Amino acid sequence: MVVFGVPKESLPGEHRVALNPDSVAQLIKTGAKVRVERGAGTAAHFPDEAYTGAGAELADQVWDADVVLKVAVPTAAEAARLRSGAVLVSFLWAAQNRELVEQLRTQGVTAVGLEAVPRITRAQSMDALSSMSSIAGYKAVLMGADHLGKYLPMLMTAAGTIPPAKVLILGAGVAGLQAIATARRLGAVVEAFDVRPAVKEQVESLGAKFVEVDLLPDDTETKGGYAKELSDENKNRQREALHARIKVADLVITTALIPGKPAPLLITEAMVADMAPGSVIVDLAAEQGGNCALTQPGKTVTAHHVRILGPLNVPSTMPLHASLLYARNLMALLKLLYKDGTLQFDFADEIVLNATVTHAGDYVSPTVKSLLGTA
Repeated sequence: MVVFGVPKESLPGEHRVALNPDSVAQLIKTGAKVRVERGAGTAAHFPDEAYTGAGAELADQVWDADVVLKVAVPTAAEAARLRSGAVLVSFLWAAQNRELVEQLRTQGVTAVGLEAVPRITRAQSMDALSSMSSIAGYKAVLMGADHLGKYLPMLMTAAGTIPPAKVLILGAGVAGLQAIATARRLGAVVEAFDVRPAVKEQVESLGAKFVEVDLLPDDTETKGGYAKELSDENKNRQREALHARIKVADLVITTALIPGKPAPLLITEAMVADMAPGSVIVDLAAEQGGNCALTQPGKTVTAHHVRILGPLNVPSTMPLHASLLYARNLMALLKLLYKDGTLQFDFADEIVLNATVTHAGDYVSPTVKSLLGTA
């Protein structure tokens, strides 16, 4: 019988949990045993009683389980508690946590990284990055509206008409598209920019105007659908075009990230200085350095009369739904790995191959091996 363990997240401010009670019940129906650390789901509004009601066992620690299911990257001390041959499934971000993944490899742990799941149609149900990005895009608009001293919708009152707020979204990936949809629902006039021309149709389908920039011919998108870093000439063209749009925006939400690299600089201090007093910037790329030159990760600062938010771990601010979606992504992935009551790693499967970072003392994922320089 395979024993699955769900630990309580130790990262400060991390309120999510890897499995919700419904997912626990699904696993138990397969014949598995599930142990949940006491209090693991409390911050996500899943009390211990809900887990025991689903058939889980409560424990003071679960790191000796056959499979440990986690959300945030484990600490070195947590990883050291995993036994050789155990399986860890969580976000790993191998390029940013080289020492940790090397520790997992030398310990003989099979480590599966949710961020390494390839962006292919068959893996959409396992795409935890998209699930979490969607939550971040939604919450970013609410955070921005909360700090903005204006209505978002147009209002006609006895005292006169209030024009709608102008919202600019930089980056039209999953987070950006959700931000567009949310801002439109709240009645704002929305513009959006992305270096990938292919997303124009998606932006316009949500009721936003696509900001077109005359870029030199260049490959702006990776095979996985992510934005690529621009040439210096294209960066200059982009900044010139965006400066004019940022200047008239009430709320700017930035979402641009490049896998394995610092977030691209999209908003310079000169651009911030040209914004109207009381404007707001919400920088969702703060964890990777930020898209705004004045962003301070984890802080809200005011510069040139503009409020700049650098929130960290935004999905964790909506822990119930974030945990529910993450658990569904995890269960979809486990269907490939856990069959007939046993764990099976079929590296002929593109998803299993790319998502498995370490196995049997070796690095496996071609993407991760390339990032780490071990290919």
